[in-house]
Amino acid sequence: MRVNEKPAWTKEFPYDRFLDFLSPNADRYKMLLELAEKLRLGSSVISTEGGRHIFIFPPGQKLVRAFSGKSPVILTAHYDRVDGSPGANDNSAAVFQLLKTAAILADSGDDNWIIIFTDKEELKAGDKIEAQGSFSLAKKLKSYSLENAKIYNFDACGTGDTLIISSTTDHILKNGERPGLIEARKLIIQLRDHALAAAHSLRLDKVLLAPTPFSDDAGFLRAGLPSQTITMLPAREANTYVSLLRKNPDFADILIAGKFNSLNERRQIPETWRVINSAADIHLRLTPQYFAQVINLAAGLCRQPGKFAASHALHRG
Repeated sequence: MRVNEKPAWTKEFPYDRFLDFLSPNADRYKMLLELAEKLRLGSSVISTEGGRHIFIFPPGQKLVRAFSGKSPVILTAHYDRVDGSPGANDNSAAVFQLLKTAAILADSGDDNWIIIFTDKEELKAGDKIEAQGSFSLAKKLKSYSLENAKIYNFDACGTGDTLIISSTTDHILKNGERPGLIEARKLIIQLRDHALAAAHSLRLDKVLLAPTPFSDDAGFLRAGLPSQTITMLPAREANTYVSLLRKNPDFADILIAGKFNSLNERRQIPETWRVINSAADIHLRLTPQYFAQVINLAAGLCRQPGKFAASHALHRG
């Protein structure tokens, strides 16, 4: 490939807008609404405390209230990014993967799902969890009687071949004995089991359960709406990371808190996670040959258990 030549995967819709989405001056909000319209998906915008969250619905649906009192599967991916970072893996890849997922679900007639592109996931130094967009969004969802929704956060899913089902909330809730925390643990276990069952049905053999850096799950959990985060890592990094956790279980708490006492501790973070939120988070670090794994899993989560196997052939890349 010549210098500055577009990779082949960025020439097909909707990925033909991917590099534009990474541009420093991109109006990512406007672009997502345009892409939803081209895909003939229903959409609406809900604003909460400075954040603009884009809701994508099955064709013909435009109101979140239509799902009130039901238990839809909600797939989320934040579309904001840290200033100065292209945000290719954090979190543009997952955004476009969920756009592809929405198109697949629409074509197959599945309608018990909502995709939300969330805003204000990235916190600035000194911000509390309550400042995260998902915190106020969770309260809004609860006001729509969607507290029984099954919420899955897709974050940094563009690099690697190994699915990481996050166990971060286990570490946050491990010592809580209040009834609310016990119930939250039960709900998260149900979400996780559903994700693992879907991955198994899709014959995804590289799947690990491990703590991950915080995502929108932090704000959702603080607002009393448990969710499950899913991410990706290259196999080599994932295996090294899991090996480290076996030798030093306390590293999970260090990672989650984001408080590293030495440069050596920071270097033990998987390289893929070290790169996000920096100028190095570019499209050349992505592994588009594995995007289909994420897309198939996301679609599988929105189907009844008996339909998981059928979704395996839906998307090949």
